[in-house]
Amino acid sequence: MTRSITISPITPILGAEVHGVDLSEGIDDATFAILHGAFLDHGVLVFREQGAMAPDVQVEFARRLGPLHEHPAAPTDHENPAVFLIRTHSASPISNGNGWHSDVSCDERPPSATMLQVHVLPEGGGGDTLFADMEAAYATLEPELRHRLRDLSARHASEHVYRGRYADRGTEDEGTTYPETVHPVVRSHPETGRRSLFVNPSFTVAIEGLDEAESDGLLTDLHAHSVRPEFQIRLRWNRNDVALWDNRRVQHFAIWDYWPDERCGHRVTVQGDRPFFDPSGDDPPPSPLRMSIGHLA
Repeated sequence: MTRSITISPITPILGAEVHGVDLSEGIDDATFAILHGAFLDHGVLVFREQGAMAPDVQVEFARRLGPLHEHPAAPTDHENPAVFLIRTHSASPISNGNGWHSDVSCDERPPSATMLQVHVLPEGGGGDTLFADMEAAYATLEPELRHRLRDLSARHASEHVYRGRYADRGTEDEGTTYPETVHPVVRSHPETGRRSLFVNPSFTVAIEGLDEAESDGLLTDLHAHSVRPEFQIRLRWNRNDVALWDNRRVQHFAIWDYWPDERCGHRVTVQGDRPFFDPSGDDPPPSPLRMSIGHLA
């Protein structure tokens, strides 16, 4: 099995397509080691030509990466509570992921990885997913700003995101307290040691220690810089494709441009560590992509 696997980078910065392995059949330890290394190298893996994964098979793969993460708000619509049904149709009031974010960054220990297989695609096209590399976003900031950000923390909240979000799926959340926590603005990857920005427009509400105007201004600039086209890839799904992405490194945006068509799949997330910044690490070398956020149009 391992000899037939090909891993082809999508861009020099982010993402790779994987061919020659069908995750629906299960994988051995040698194959997982290859895929795990590619996951750390590329941040996003897209598995093409897949069979439909049984939920238990998807959960088994995710558990190789770590214990599973439990979503703080979403209903468990599947018989396996670890499987999150991602479904948007003509009667949906919202679409999950329709905005730049890192999955559930409001948790004290946000997900390290997310694995999604899409089974139903819009008949008229659309439903792509964008990914943006926060390592590249950090590496291309001016050194003075990177130094400043390393000493800052930001508050991630979810009340404004989750309150009433799943009412159409029968979830009653009166009296529910949704997570809110503080994370470093720059985080170190626990497996690679590389540094990345860790703020996003969906969950990050303020930078600690700054007044509201300064906090809002800095976050606005960081969000704009983070999603520059140079840092992005765009995944155009085929039926049963699987995407595996590293929430410690990337943000994503699931585009809802297909109403009234349906898009549906199964998602499993892996419990991560509490984000931290390691001051003993090294910043990446100078990048030709560097552009000060102060120069953004």
